[in-house]
Amino acid sequence: MKNLIIVFLACCCFAPVQAQDANITTQLYDSYEKYKEPTLNKRRIKHQDIQPLLAAFAKNPKFKVTKVGSSIGGKSLNLVSIGTGTTDVFLWSQMHGNEPTATQAIFDILNFLDSPDFAEEKQAILNNLTVHFLPMLNPDGAELFQRRNLLGVDINRDALRLQSPESQTLKRVRDSLEADFGFNLHDQSTYYNAERTEKPATISYLAPAYNYEKDINEVRGNAIKIIVFMNSILQKYAPGQVGRYNDDFEPRAFGDNIQKWGTSTILIESGGYPEDTEKQEIRKLNYVSILSAIYTIAKENYKDIPISEYEKIPENDRKLFDLKITGATYELMGKPYKIDLGINQVEVDYEDHNDFWYSSRIWDQGDLSTYYGYENFDATGYILKEAKVYPKVLNSLKEMKNLDYQEILKSGYGYVRSSKIGNTQLNSPLPFHIISKNYQVPEFLLKPGINPTFFLEKDGVLEYAVINGFLINLKESKKSLIFLFAKKNAMLFR
Repeated sequence: MKNLIIVFLACCCFAPVQAQDANITTQLYDSYEKYKEPTLNKRRIKHQDIQPLLAAFAKNPKFKVTKVGSSIGGKSLNLVSIGTGTTDVFLWSQMHGNEPTATQAIFDILNFLDSPDFAEEKQAILNNLTVHFLPMLNPDGAELFQRRNLLGVDINRDALRLQSPESQTLKRVRDSLEADFGFNLHDQSTYYNAERTEKPATISYLAPAYNYEKDINEVRGNAIKIIVFMNSILQKYAPGQVGRYNDDFEPRAFGDNIQKWGTSTILIESGGYPEDTEKQEIRKLNYVSILSAIYTIAKENYKDIPISEYEKIPENDRKLFDLKITGATYELMGKPYKIDLGINQVEVDYEDHNDFWYSSRIWDQGDLSTYYGYENFDATGYILKEAKVYPKVLNSLKEMKNLDYQEILKSGYGYVRSSKIGNTQLNSPLPFHIISKNYQVPEFLLKPGINPTFFLEKDGVLEYAVINGFLINLKESKKSLIFLFAKKNAMLFR
């Protein structure tokens, strides 16, 4: 009975904390566009993109911008600091070069801190805290939109050996600040879901363990309390879409070690959100939840939050596909089989790593009843049909654009031959594959790893096409198909 009373009292204390910060959180969310940094509007951002922003803050007397190191490739690593408080909060982003969401959010937060708005709240933050930002720790990786640095090392597994200059910089800055709180900001796969639900893990949290036993001391406990608070914020804007990362101790990881070194460390992983390829809504959620957390640290409202709430956040799982097709009939060797397909639309970078195209794959097939999709199609009663090759060879992309796309697809053609394919062309901007004059289309045999291209027939009529993993309703007009493929693509096979 005594333990129940303690838990009840702790929860009662937590409720006023939520209520106290609800207003500022709502205002932050509603006013976000005012502070969003407009020059960082896509994921593939580079070191050169943030230099003008850092230069502007360096000239601003509110901020202190310090070069604290260089990458292997010689790109500067910079620390932006603001505030006069005795509690130090340290945020670093993009130690993996292809994880840029929080870097964008950091510059949104800096814009907010530079504005005259929210004067009372900012006074509380800047009088009680000194906040330090190290955006884009791995600029060489960002240049190539890859996880690792130029040495081929995962910086987040270099906390012990410290062989990379980026790792050395992170350790040196953390030690010099003796930061009280740390925010380790990452992106995770968009295919993570909140365990046993169809909802993506849009944001996942972790208070990293500092030993194999996963003990909770005051340092880790404070990180857990901040996470519980941030989860309560996000449930308002992305209900059910928060996950909890596995907390097995990794002795080489920075988060685990920074926790061990005495900084209450919060890992934030930005995952997926429907219809948010460039993660701009997730960026907004980072902005709101991180700023709210900083404010809560400044006000010390987190202290009464019960750590028992942490375990109630569902764990991460990985059971999402971009497209899940359920219950289709697949005919093999004259026999019909019921089959589910899990399809992922895989991004492939262009050579300059400024943009990408899709090369989709069947990721899994069979009984996928325990899996989910961002897009779902119940194919009960539909038969999977092989995509055919258009009988006429065309001479140019211009000639192909004059085709009646709807009629091509309704006739079951998923491939169109071209006598001329440009050397630099990598994919098809049209809702069918472009193939060379001599290319032989493989036999239609479903298996994981192949490009998903086929039709769905019902009662003898083709009603849907799947071209490069994208589901197309064959009732769509040519205009609609052009719009649909404005940000999608089919494949090019030479």
